[in-house]
Amino acid sequence: MDGLPLDSYYDHRRPGSQLAVSPTGERVAYTVTEFDADEDDAHSSLFVVPTDGSRDPHRLNRASDAGPAKWSPDGERLAFVAARDEDLELSVAGDEAGAESEDDGADEPDDAAEAPDDDAEASDDDEESATDGEAASGDEPEPQVWLFDLARGGDARQVTTFDEGVADFDWAPDGERLVVSARDPTAREEADAAVREDGPVETETERLQHVHEGQGFLDDASTYLFVVDVETGDQRRLDDTADATAAAQDGLGPAWSPDGDRIVFFANQRDDADDSYARDLHSVAPDGSEHAVHTDGSLSAGRGAWNESGDRLAFAANPADDVYEPTEPHVFDRESGAVESVAAGLDRTLWYFGGPRWVDGDILAPVGDEGRTRFVRFDADGGGASRLYEGQRDAESLLTFDADGGTAAGVFSAPDDGVDVYGLDAEALTAGANVDRTRLTALNDDLLDRYEQPDCRKLTVESGDVSVDAWTFSPPSFDPDDPEPHPTVLAIHGGPAVYDQPRFRFLDAALTTRGYVVCRVNYRGSTSYGTDFSGALRAQWNSVEVDDLLAVTDALVARGWADPDRLFATGFSQGGINTAYLVTNTDRFAAAAAEHGIYDARSAFGTDDSHVWWGQEFGLPWEDGDTYDAISSLPDAGQVDTPTLLTAGANDRRCPPEQAEQFYVSLRKQGLDARLVVYDDGHDISTPDRAIHRFEELLGWFDRFDPATDDVSREAYDPHGRAEDEEDDG
Repeated sequence: MDGLPLDSYYDHRRPGSQLAVSPTGERVAYTVTEFDADEDDAHSSLFVVPTDGSRDPHRLNRASDAGPAKWSPDGERLAFVAARDEDLELSVAGDEAGAESEDDGADEPDDAAEAPDDDAEASDDDEESATDGEAASGDEPEPQVWLFDLARGGDARQVTTFDEGVADFDWAPDGERLVVSARDPTAREEADAAVREDGPVETETERLQHVHEGQGFLDDASTYLFVVDVETGDQRRLDDTADATAAAQDGLGPAWSPDGDRIVFFANQRDDADDSYARDLHSVAPDGSEHAVHTDGSLSAGRGAWNESGDRLAFAANPADDVYEPTEPHVFDRESGAVESVAAGLDRTLWYFGGPRWVDGDILAPVGDEGRTRFVRFDADGGGASRLYEGQRDAESLLTFDADGGTAAGVFSAPDDGVDVYGLDAEALTAGANVDRTRLTALNDDLLDRYEQPDCRKLTVESGDVSVDAWTFSPPSFDPDDPEPHPTVLAIHGGPAVYDQPRFRFLDAALTTRGYVVCRVNYRGSTSYGTDFSGALRAQWNSVEVDDLLAVTDALVARGWADPDRLFATGFSQGGINTAYLVTNTDRFAAAAAEHGIYDARSAFGTDDSHVWWGQEFGLPWEDGDTYDAISSLPDAGQVDTPTLLTAGANDRRCPPEQAEQFYVSLRKQGLDARLVVYDDGHDISTPDRAIHRFEELLGWFDRFDPATDDVSREAYDPHGRAEDEEDDG
C-alpha cells in the first residue's frame, strides 16, 4: 500500500493537554509526547518558550518523563509531576542517616527490610500506575513533584516522597508550600494489598465500584490532600479531604486561594459514592480545619481557578446524572457561599481540556460550538456569553489553553497544519478583537513536509427533522465540484457525548494519502450542538445516530464523492458500538472494523466500569431487559453480511474484550468473514508499535475486501508484511 508510511507514526509529536503560562505572561511551559521506536515507548518532555516567540523552545528534561507543570507565584520555579529515579540528594541523605544509626550501636534489625512492599497494589492496567514502587526495589519509581529553579539553573529537585506517588498539586501563594493530592492507604489496606499481590486471589472486595479502566480492581484506600513544605518536604495530611472513588486517583484538583486562607478541591464524599458521578466543590483551611461543602451532589465538578482577588472561583461542572447535558462554567462566591452557572443560556459545552480562566474580570474558556472548539467569554455575573476569535480558521480547533499575566497560550490543530502551541494577547481577545497569534512551536513540520495534507470541508445533511454536520477529509487532488467517486471511510467518534472537529490525526493522513475520503459525523448524541441535539440519543442507542450516519453516507454518494461499492465503516469505543449497529442494519459497506466496543449490554453490565451510567440512562437489566436488548447488536448478529474486524484490549475495563469475542464468534459461526485482534492493553492503544499494528489492520482489512482487490483470501491477507519477512529470512 502506498501513501504516508505508517512507521512515520514514530516521528509525529503531540503537545500535552495542559499548558502553564507564567504569572507575568512572558513564558509558557508545555509537555510534548515523543515516540521511541527502539524501546516501543512514548516519552513526555517538558519545554519552556517565550510567549512572544522571541526564542526557540527550551527542553528542560531528557532523562525521564514529565507531567503537566505549574509556575511558582514568583515565576522563577516550575514544579511538575514525574516518575523519575529517586533524587540523588535524597538517596545520599538516606544513606548517611543509615550510617549514623549503625554508628550509634543499634543492633536491632532493619524493620523496613522485612516490611511488605507498600506499592504492591500497582495495577498493570494503568500505564502510569504501572510505574509504581521505589527504584531500589527493582520496580519503577512513583510519580512525585519535582522542581526546576529556572533562575539558578540545574536539574530538577525532588520535593515529595509519597509511597504511592502524587496525582496533582498547586502552589501556595507564599511559594513556600504545595498542596498535593495523593493516596494514603491504612496499614490494613496495605496489608490487604500485599496479600493480593502474593496470595491466591486477585481481589477481595465489597465495593460496588470494584473495577475502573486504567486502574483494574479497586481497593478501599482514600486519596487526601497534603500540605508540603517545598524546602524540607515535611507534609501534613488534611484529614477531611478523603475520597476513595476511582476518580479521586486522578487527583482532587486542589486550588489554593490567593490570600492563602482556603484550598478548594473536588471530591465525592457521599454515602453512595460508588453509585454516583457526583463531585462536589469543597474547601478547607490549610491547617485542615473549617472543611465545607459548597454544592449539593447534583454536579460533577472540576477544573477550578481563582480570580485575582481570591473572592470568586470559576470552575467547570455538568449534571452528575446526565452525560448529555453540557458542561458549563460556574462561579463560587466565597463571601456568600453561592454557586451559580454563568453560561447565560449559551447551551454549549466546555471543552474538557483547559478549564475556565479569569482574564480582566471575565471568564475565558474553550467551548465546543457546532463541531469546533473556540474561545468564549463569559460575564462572571451571568450577564452574557460572547463567542470570540472569529479569525480562527474554519478547519481548525483549539485543543487546550491557559492564561495569566494578560497573555494566553493555546494549542491549535488543523488537518493541513499539524498541531502547535501559539501565544495570544488574552486581554485583547476578551475585548473581542481579532487577535493575531504567535506560533511558538514547530512540532511536526518535518512530518508534514513528507506528504500532501488533506483538504477538510464541513458537510451539512438533513436527517429526519434535524441538520447533521460531518467533517470530510479528502486527498488534495479531490475536486468536490467535479468529483470522481472515491473509496470512503465512515470514521465514527466515541463518547457518544463528545464531538468530532477539524484537527490533525495520523490515521486521517494515512487514509487520505492512500486515496480515501474520510468522513467524521457529529451524529445526534454528539455535544457542541446544544442539549436537545445531544439528548436525542438518551436511552435509545441504535436509533437516531444510525439514521444520521446513513443519511450522511447517502449524501456522499449522491454528491459523487463516495463510490457506493467502496464504502467502509470504523469506530473506536462508542464508535465501535455504532459500527456494529450499522452492519446489523445494512449491507452497503464493503467491510467494517468495530474497535473496542460493547455489543451485548446485558453481559457488559457489571463486567465493565460503567454501571452508574447504565443505570442512569437505561435502568437496570433485570428491570429493563428489553431496553438492554434493543441497544445491543449481538441479538441481531444473524443479520450481518459485512466482513467485520473486531479489536479489543485484553485489560479493557471500559469495554471488556469478551464483548468483541462474543460478536466475533457469532459472525464466524455463520461462516462470515471476521477477524479478531486483542491487544495486551486497556481501553487505549498505549505503545507506538501497537498503534502502527492497528493502522495496518484497518488499512489491510479495507484493502482486502475492496471490490478493486482480486484476492480476498486469508492466505493473501498480509497487512504486516510477514510473508515478505519470511521470504527475506529464506
